[in-house]
Order: sequence, then structure tokens, then C-alpha cells
Amino acid sequence: MIPLAIHPEVQEALASGGAVLALESTIITHGMPYPRNVETALAVEAVIREAGAVPATIAVIDGRISVGLTETQIEELAQRRDVVKCSRRDLPVVIAKGQTGATTVAGTMIAAAMAGIRIFVTGGIGGVHRGAERTMDVSADLTELARTPVAVVCAGAKSILDLGLTLEVLETQGVPVIGYGTDRFPAFYLRDSGFGVPHRSDRPEEVAAILATKWAMGLEGGVVIANPIPEAHALERDTIEAAIREALAEADAREIRGKEITPFLLARLEALTEGRSLAANIALIKANAAAGAAIAKALTRYAADLPSP
Repeated sequence: MIPLAIHPEVQEALASGGAVLALESTIITHGMPYPRNVETALAVEAVIREAGAVPATIAVIDGRISVGLTETQIEELAQRRDVVKCSRRDLPVVIAKGQTGATTVAGTMIAAAMAGIRIFVTGGIGGVHRGAERTMDVSADLTELARTPVAVVCAGAKSILDLGLTLEVLETQGVPVIGYGTDRFPAFYLRDSGFGVPHRSDRPEEVAAILATKWAMGLEGGVVIANPIPEAHALERDTIEAAIREALAEADAREIRGKEITPFLLARLEALTEGRSLAANIALIKANAAAGAAIAKALTRYAADLPSP
């Protein structure tokens, strides 16, 4: 029996057919510096509650998958330095050893599905890294999206990635990509990556209908709901591209690879943009939380007809 600890508030909402949104925990442990990580995590939960949904931040705490964290647990996670970054490959090891881990997009999707949560909000998904033809660095997020029935509301994929190849892999895996109020695929700090989206939807009710139809048909996997960063907080393309190139060169020189590269690049971008990238990151995840809450609420009307995740 897999140890699953669901917070009473989350359990009550799930039992009553309420709207619940999953949140990852790597943004707390690996995505932002302290104390901005705590402030952001709590602010995002507040946005979700104000919109009429229940937040469920997910992590592994002492070997137990915890769905819905207390403020104390979030504070402790934010300050610890021994937290394991947990994707699909890591979860069984961390759980069996009784360790504490922060869930990535893939790890959060798995835990959310186990708890019966259908919608997950994050900043940006992982994807195909630049130079993947040499490093073979492709995020497990993409394969998880192909197999686990959880919709991910995000500001597209992180700007540090090869976004064209990321979209190609999603297409190959059969993962629907929906532009939420946009015809263009956003790139985290940018509203337009230069690539279009195959589908657009402007209303949460329509997105909910698409999700319900996909899962009622028995089609495996999730959906990417791409919500652009608010225009007031978007960065200039030339500025962020120059910073990304410099950060990538530093990572290459220092031979930083695998699951360590994204936290490194995000930290370097914050320094190179004098904090503007971090401010943009915070703004976009709050916007995603509001959009995700609206979609989660719309999806509750289909709850009785959906198969278990």
C-alpha cells in the first residue's frame, strides 16, 4: 500500500465534488530563493482559494506522499537542503527510504492522479533541452503527459528549452496543446514563443468539456493548457535570449547536466536579469493559478461521468 496522506481540506473537497488544484513543490525547493519561495507558494494558494477552489501542494514528507501541505510544512521544505527532486524514477526510492522529496511536474501528476485530482497548475513544463541531439536531455514531463490523465495549466514550456522540438514530441505523444485565450504557444517569460498552438479555447467551460471528452473516450494522458504570462510582466525577447545563451554557456563549461540544470539556469537568469525573471515567474504562476481554478470549477460538472484517473 502506497502511503498517501491527503490533507483534510483537500479530502473534503474531493469527497464533495469540489474544485481542487494540484501544485508542485520543486518551485519551493529548487525554483526560487528563500523566503520568496514561501511567499510565492502561499500567495498562489491564496489566489486559488479566492477563486473558489482548494489548493493541494504536493510533496513527499518522510516517505509519505502528502497531498496538501500545511504552512509549517511549506516553510520547512523551503529551508531544507536535503530535499530530493522527485520525478517518476525517484518516487519509489524516496518513499521506500522514508526521505523527503519535492515533486516535479511528472511527480506531481502521478501523485495528483493517485489522489483523484484532475487539474495541476505549474509555471512551465519541462521539455527538450537545447542541444538535446548531443546530450539526449529530454524532460520526463513529456512522457508523463502522454500517460497520466491530469491536465497541466502552465505558461507553456520554459524559455531555456528547444520549444519547437518540445512541441513536436508532444504531438508525437498525442498530447493536446490548448492555447488558453491565445493562438500562440507561450514561452514562460514570453507571451509568444514563435510557434502556434494546434487548438485554442477562450472559456474555462470549453476547456473542461475538452478534458471530459478526452477522458470519457478512454484516451490516455493529460493535456497542456498554455496560458500566456500577463503582458505587463512579460520580458523582452532579446533580453531573455541573451541571458539564456550566457547561462547555457556557463552550464556547459561547468558540465552541469540532468536534473540540476534547470535550477542552475533559473538562478543564473535571475542574476543576469537583475531579478526581473523571478518577478515574471511569480506573476505567471499566479495567473496560471487563477486560470486553473476557473477550469477546475468548470470541470466539476462532469465529475460523475469521468472515469477514475
